[in-house]
Amino acid sequence: MPNKALRILIADQQHFHRMNIERLFNQLGYYRVAPVQGLAPMLTLIEYGCEPFDLVVVNAALAAGELDVLGYFLNNRQVRHALIFDGQRAHLPPIPACEQQKIQVSHAALPDLPCIQRLMTIIDPSPQERDQRYAG
Repeated sequence: MPNKALRILIADQQHFHRMNIERLFNQLGYYRVAPVQGLAPMLTLIEYGCEPFDLVVVNAALAAGELDVLGYFLNNRQVRHALIFDGQRAHLPPIPACEQQKIQVSHAALPDLPCIQRLMTIIDPSPQERDQRYAG
């Protein structure tokens, strides 16, 4: 059963992309989703939010040289996890293995349902998955 309290932020320039990604989360039972169009609204919501975002899904092109997205998300306590998509076009460097739990990079133009499902098993594991992690 999904944790309905998770806070998810989606940042992409294209309205269609934001709505498409939001629908994927809705299909999985996540409805606390905030879609934003630009870099400035994303940064404002992250920096001035009362509580951290559990997941930020961002198009790598959104930063377009204005922000080191990897560094920003790695060092930001207001973001627990991040998915940066369309990473190939942004020429993002590989992420160190120790940081791959916090940040995922997808080279796909848009995340699809299997991508979101895999990501959510890390962020919101089922009770059985949690038990397996702690048992091993």
